[in-house]
Amino acid sequence: MSAQQPSPAVADAPAPVRPRLDGDGTTGAPGGDVPAPGETGAPVWRVVGDPLVAAPGEGVLSGSRVAVKDVFAVTGHAIGMGNPAWLRGAPVEPAHSATVRALLRAGADVTGIAQTDELAYGLSGHNSHYGTPPNPAAPGRVPGGSSSGPASAVALGLADIGLGTDTAGSTRVPASYCGLYGLRPTHGLVPDTGQTGLAPSFDTPSWITRTPRLLDRVTDVLLPQQPAQPIERWILATDLFALVDPSLRLPLQDAAHAWADRLAVPLQPRESTCAAHLEEWAEAVGVVQAVEMWQVHGSWLQAHHEAVSPGVAHAVAAGENMPAEYLAWARDTLSQARIALAELIPPGTALVQPATPTTAPPPGPASTGLALRTTTVRLICAASATGLPVLTLPGVRSPAGPVGLSLLAPAGSDRALTAAFAPHVAAPRHGSP
Repeated sequence: MSAQQPSPAVADAPAPVRPRLDGDGTTGAPGGDVPAPGETGAPVWRVVGDPLVAAPGEGVLSGSRVAVKDVFAVTGHAIGMGNPAWLRGAPVEPAHSATVRALLRAGADVTGIAQTDELAYGLSGHNSHYGTPPNPAAPGRVPGGSSSGPASAVALGLADIGLGTDTAGSTRVPASYCGLYGLRPTHGLVPDTGQTGLAPSFDTPSWITRTPRLLDRVTDVLLPQQPAQPIERWILATDLFALVDPSLRLPLQDAAHAWADRLAVPLQPRESTCAAHLEEWAEAVGVVQAVEMWQVHGSWLQAHHEAVSPGVAHAVAAGENMPAEYLAWARDTLSQARIALAELIPPGTALVQPATPTTAPPPGPASTGLALRTTTVRLICAASATGLPVLTLPGVRSPAGPVGLSLLAPAGSDRALTAAFAPHVAAPRHGSP
């Protein structure tokens, strides 16, 4: 589906999500209807317990349940990477990953290991081996990937925290499609020990929740303690809103204004931000990602080619014989992107843009087609190219489901992003995410 062609499913203009207050006085997930905890689908979990791993003690996350993407080490379990052949050959992990260990020490329980797109590559949530986790915010449509299982578990109410990864939109897309809050942190800020990667130049642990207050608590737990300048001004990137389905453009901009009013933050529209560079930046990200995917997984792919779905196998193999001059161009382009965004988004500023160009598509060709993937990658490539933090939050709800907004901020502004939506008016209460 092209971003220039409105989907019939969203022909009726969607209404912006209304920012509201939760009963505890913090900004809540607007309009979030959470299904009963018993509602689930088999594709959500690879391993699930009651809990799978209990917290060793009390902490700021006590009462919270975590769905761990199947790329992180959980003691006593193998990493499956969304592929049965990988799982069969994987060793049992002797220790938790750094992020899982930190969440447990903060009092959270691990409910289970949730599914991922195969080899953590994909934006739809479909896995040819395990199926597609449900999206309760848009029934009959994909949840987004590759952190599909954690996002689905959180949206279904089966977990409170989804621990995922984001390489090129793997958390931002599910958060948008499922109407959730998500943070892709500054690249390199969160330890990736015990995490199986895809493309190290872009990989980062990330997390998803139903409320901004819990997102802020998780951010406090997983990020190193360091000062952050408050976000005091938002830039509305009108040229990036032009990339979305036409029926969504004005409602998403209205939603951005509603959030800015709710938080009393000045919102300055700007006609020209970075849209003119996105095609080049997306190509550069794709080149470096392909090379690194081959470096990380090429040997395994050669030995297990028949066990990998054709699309994923092709994506990994694309990096095998990348011309050196093309890779050099890509790395130089990413350096220029970092310079450009540092000028566009100075300290204390966030760039507001759509999180995805459409609502979640139905499974099948619509969710994996080249047109939608190309537009989505262009819209989300800036953060991957530059390593900047991105907060994704609910934007609008259309008849076809939700679409989120994303706030892109300077490196190290992670805490300022989440704190803006969850002011610390009271001490966190255990069991009340």
